[in-house]
Amino acid sequence: MPLQRITVGGLARLPAFCHAVVADGWIHVSGTLGTAPGSMELVPGGTGPQTAQALRNIEQILRACGATLADLVKVNVYLADMDTYAEMNAAYLAVIGDDPPARITVGRAALALGA
Repeated sequence: MPLQRITVGGLARLPAFCHAVVADGWIHVSGTLGTAPGSMELVPGGTGPQTAQALRNIEQILRACGATLADLVKVNVYLADMDTYAEMNAAYLAVIGDDPPARITVGRAALALGA
């Protein structure tokens, strides 16, 4: 099966993975944090701004694949602190809109870059 590996210029990326892989018409997006464009630094302001930025970063990745946020089928959200769920959810809905994809939110003890 042919694979298309996608790397978006201007977005932070670790050398261990690409931003997305397109396989058999499906787009598989790598884990994406709320990092500022061209930086490995999280945007300031906590969970809400980081959620919005992560979704903007995903939007750029999808655009490079010929898709949009409206094409999302499922989103996995990982929070280091479930007490920030409401803040994440408000920022998420502000970007995604009123026709959201399927989603799961999982609390984790630690996330990359201290997110």
